[in-house]
Amino acid sequence: MALYPANKQAIAACADKLKQGDLVALPTETVYGLAGDATNGEAIAAIYATKARPQFNPLICHVADIAAARAIGRFNDTAEKLAAAFWPGPLTLVVPRQADCAIHPLASAGLDTIALRVPAHETAQKLLRAVARPLVAPSANPSSRLSPSNAAHVAAMLPDIDVLDGGACAIGLESSIIGCLDDTPLWLRAGGLARADIEACLETKLAEPPEEKATQARLAPGRLARHYAPQSGLRLNAEAALENELLIGFGTTTEPCFANLSAMGDLAEAAANLFFVLHSADKAAQQSGQSLAVMAIPMEGLGEAINDRLARAAA
Repeated sequence: MALYPANKQAIAACADKLKQGDLVALPTETVYGLAGDATNGEAIAAIYATKARPQFNPLICHVADIAAARAIGRFNDTAEKLAAAFWPGPLTLVVPRQADCAIHPLASAGLDTIALRVPAHETAQKLLRAVARPLVAPSANPSSRLSPSNAAHVAAMLPDIDVLDGGACAIGLESSIIGCLDDTPLWLRAGGLARADIEACLETKLAEPPEEKATQARLAPGRLARHYAPQSGLRLNAEAALENELLIGFGTTTEPCFANLSAMGDLAEAAANLFFVLHSADKAAQQSGQSLAVMAIPMEGLGEAINDRLARAAA
């Protein structure tokens, strides 16, 4: 519908829309989110409908600070330690819901847990404080499609949604998700915060979630086997482009590339560029009748999250 600059007037107008049950796309440091009032079942249903998202796939609830998060979920020692260390930031915590939790059950896909995050983006913070209530905000894209890392991506994929334009997302990957449900913290989704940093904070290794696919999909957002997908085919760990392929590079290479995620081999730069490059390459591949190939990404640090997204995109 409209792109709004992230100024005081636009934030106030978008806050009013959210209070009325409408949806608004907002910027965060991870990706752009499709925001709705987390206490309003009709708004949450509209998010699922707009994204064509399976309703067993829970949503992340965004709040302004840890005090607001504690009013919604029960924090054990692990959750408290992680929140103190990494919020605001690209970390989501899955915790038990408070008995009097005001978040509509549809946001949790009917589970007795809640996924919570405090975003670091200035515009997201201003909007949360203007609305003065929690917001669910999954990525502002049709389900299983590439996540949006700038406002133009949202406008192209969801043209009926108003967008607060806060510029390009600094991190460009969805949040890492940790389950804090008992004494064993679970690594539920690789994201914008590296596993090693989380484990260093907790001084323990993160456990892997159960193997059952249905259980995995319901534990946290972003666990569907095919997710974050371009419309063109995608081949992983390519050394060079095959016939009718566009190559996405990483690091120093002499191979001709459509784009390079990071010519310097910097994983943080690659993460920030991932969805922007995939959007651009996918559009070019569709226009030329080609598919995509991407070079190998090291499985370390943020490389784990990048490889997770690429594997789901290629599934």
